[in-house]
Amino acid sequence: MPTVIAINNSTVNALLESLQQRTSDLSPVLMAIGEDIMERTKQRFSTATAPDGTPWATNSQTTLMRYLARRGGFSKKTGKISAKGQQLAIGKKPLMGESGDLARQFIVNANEQGVTVGSTMIYAAMQQFGGTKSQFPKLWGDIPARPFLPVMANGDLYPQEEAHIVVMLQDYLSV
Repeated sequence: MPTVIAINNSTVNALLESLQQRTSDLSPVLMAIGEDIMERTKQRFSTATAPDGTPWATNSQTTLMRYLARRGGFSKKTGKISAKGQQLAIGKKPLMGESGDLARQFIVNANEQGVTVGSTMIYAAMQQFGGTKSQFPKLWGDIPARPFLPVMANGDLYPQEEAHIVVMLQDYLSV
């Protein structure tokens, strides 16, 4: 028969009780993790970089020309790119469309079992993982992958994102 030692220490008991309460419902830490992921994801649009720090592929010539045509970037007299168009082209970042919705429209849902972070935009997965005109005939060309969410095509987290999550969980569990 094993020996049982009862802990009769108010500090230890309080810490154990706190740990039990904190681990019975992980939704607060999972929500914090989701919000943290969302904030880093939003920052990637201003830096135009993937979660591993690599720059996104630049916009294609076709994308830039379509963008300039919609934004009045061509001279009406000559049909050439205007000074305004040159400024627009210089400032055009990948994944930053006219509405900016892809950079803003995120959801974070957390409960006791997990957290979901994603985009509400229907085309987000194609921008994340890339796509070809043969896969999506309505495209004007192939779209290179420009990862903004912290998940790779194989479903793994980028190591930098994993490290952030591990630190947050360690902080949550430390008393």
